[in-house]
Order: sequence, then C-alpha cells, then structure tokens
Amino acid sequence: MLKQQLQAKAEKIKMIILDVDGVMTDGRTFVNEQRVEAKAFSYRDGFGIYMATRIGLKFGIITGRKSPIVELRAEQLGINEVHQGFEDKDIILKDILERNGVKLEEVAYMGDDLFDIPVLRLVGLSATPADGEDEVKEVVNWIAPRKGGHGAVRDLIELILKAKGLWEEAKRHYTKDPL
Repeated sequence: MLKQQLQAKAEKIKMIILDVDGVMTDGRTFVNEQRVEAKAFSYRDGFGIYMATRIGLKFGIITGRKSPIVELRAEQLGINEVHQGFEDKDIILKDILERNGVKLEEVAYMGDDLFDIPVLRLVGLSATPADGEDEVKEVVNWIAPRKGGHGAVRDLIELILKAKGLWEEAKRHYTKDPL
C-alpha cells in the first residue's frame, strides 16, 4: 500500500482493536505444575495504549481464548471492551462498533493468525506484527516492524497518532519538550 493511502486510512482511526496472543504477547503461554497460566505483555505497548487513550483513542480486545490474565491486563490499561472466547471475531466487532458509535473505516485492528482474517478484511486499517502468519500478511494494509509482544502495538499506535498529527502532543507530556 502506498504511504499516502496508509496515512489517509490512519487519519480516520478512532478505535484500535487488538488480538492478544501473538499481538499483545509473543504468542507463548506459560503453565506451571499448579496449572497457573502466565503471559508476558510489553510495557512499550501498554504505555502506547495509555498515551493514546489520554488523547482520545478508544481501545478494545477480541481474543479467541479465555484467560483471567487478559481481564487483568485490560483493567490495568483501562480497556473496557474486552471480549474473550470468540472464534467469529467479525460478529463481536459489529457489536463493539454499535456500542461505541464508530464506523468500520474508523477502526484499526491488529491480528496475527487465521482467526483474525475476517476482521482484518472489514476494518479501515488492518495490521499485523512482523511475525504474523504469511496468510495474514497477504491481507493487511500494514506490517509492524516489531514482533507481537515486543512493541508491535506501539508501532501501530505511533503510525496512527503521527498520521493524525497527534504524536508530538502525545509524547510532549512525558518528554517535557517545549512547545
């Protein structure tokens, strides 16, 4: 996709919806002998979500698996739209949009695997981490330079905020740069 076309898509974005495993994490799940599950999330991604939320972007999660860890991480990040256990992600997407008053062309979705393709084909800006599956890379508008769980979500947020002319405003609060 041409840079101008990508920028035009990114400028329209009001909501970012994310898959979890392979996007917010590196796709691995740790399970100990007590059957306790653990996942690793990127603080870079989390900080990016925090920054973007502060300037008005909405966020949501749609994941095929159910995990209390996802609820906890969403709570930490202030994400209220959390939908777990959905293989048909395109169905729940329509419900999310209706509740939030957002149109398909105003949504970015980042996914990494086959379950994500139906949603990736619907939204205004589709993205995958650098290590997304080849079939996903064939249908998305943009491939992040970093891998899932290692800053790919932050890459998407920066792309959108820069296209909207909001990146400098978003980072200025933290860098204390003069106007």
